[in-house]
Amino acid sequence: MKFIEGGICAVKGVRAGGIKPGKMGIAVIQAEGNAAGAYTRNKVIAAPLVVTREHINGTGRLAGVIVNSGNANAFTGVQGLADARMMASALASKLRVDEELIGVASTGVVGRKLDTGWITSHLSEALDSMGEDADASMKAARAIMTTDTVPKEIAIEMDCGIRIAGIAKGSGMIEPNMGTMLAFVYTDADVPSEMLHSCLTTSVDKSFNMIVVDGDTSTNDMVLVTATGQSGITPEISDLQAGLDLVLTELAKMIAIDGEGATKLIESKVTGAATAEDARLVAKAIVRSPLVKSAIFGQDPNWGRIVVAAGYSGADMDQTKISLSFSASTEVVELVKDGKVVRNDEEALSQLKSIMSQDEVVIITDLGMGHESATAWGCDLTYDYVRINAEYTT
Repeated sequence: MKFIEGGICAVKGVRAGGIKPGKMGIAVIQAEGNAAGAYTRNKVIAAPLVVTREHINGTGRLAGVIVNSGNANAFTGVQGLADARMMASALASKLRVDEELIGVASTGVVGRKLDTGWITSHLSEALDSMGEDADASMKAARAIMTTDTVPKEIAIEMDCGIRIAGIAKGSGMIEPNMGTMLAFVYTDADVPSEMLHSCLTTSVDKSFNMIVVDGDTSTNDMVLVTATGQSGITPEISDLQAGLDLVLTELAKMIAIDGEGATKLIESKVTGAATAEDARLVAKAIVRSPLVKSAIFGQDPNWGRIVVAAGYSGADMDQTKISLSFSASTEVVELVKDGKVVRNDEEALSQLKSIMSQDEVVIITDLGMGHESATAWGCDLTYDYVRINAEYTT
């Protein structure tokens, strides 16, 4: 497989566009085909997710998606559901399709009534911006941003001939299962919705469910995948899975490095776990820890915090078997081997400090308990994270 240009519009059958004149934005995507979705595990579920899930469960297909940024339309009761359905109806009317074929997504402040008047008055402008090129994909990617500092998109072409592409947003309130994140993924493969659902579930667990910015789980998280079928190719499920895994993992890493106020991407690799779940628990505990995140931001070689996080993760472990090392670029420093501290001298700590100064820091933790592994991604915790969230609505 190879990376290609064009964003979601690199996929045959996809048109996209969007506007973002201020804090509010609208993105519209037109692509008809079999579809599947994955949604937040928060018990407070935003109205757009309720509506979209009903539509996909009922038809197994989508013909378009409408997204607004600036307001989450979450914890808004009966009125919020009516407003989400209004958004679906408005786009369905413009695209001349059934309302049940429209997905709806929202992101922004929770608990505030949606300004439906703004949406209806600006929908035509968003539709007029639509196209089938890279610029159109970028317009949609920018329109869904909130505290994101950069748009997030990717497109690949598989050796079997199909294309898979996606756009995403996410910067804060991130710990999927999933986090304040939206992702819209498209492929021109000719596959049924059941296969899409199976592959999407597996990919989400490996990607979006393995990133942590701040440990909060949002009300609005949603990943939708639509297969237009316009390549005429039905790939092997293993090929589709590999392609989705790559696209979703790359989008997940983009979200992690763009965490609110972040300056570094942290990759936590765990090996030697007794079970896959143990590996996941330890990997995420490390990137979730405010103490680990703060140490990496300050380039403080306080590596003991990693061992502490592994110990409270809930995973089965034995402190006499754990090994720990850090790496970045071509630098590697091994600190602990089989439960014994092997390097803690001034030279090792200086090298660790140098590694922590890099844009991407990799932490490798071997539990020595078995053969399972997992990788999680996160970011450092900076002064700006507090500032951004202290001023979010003001």
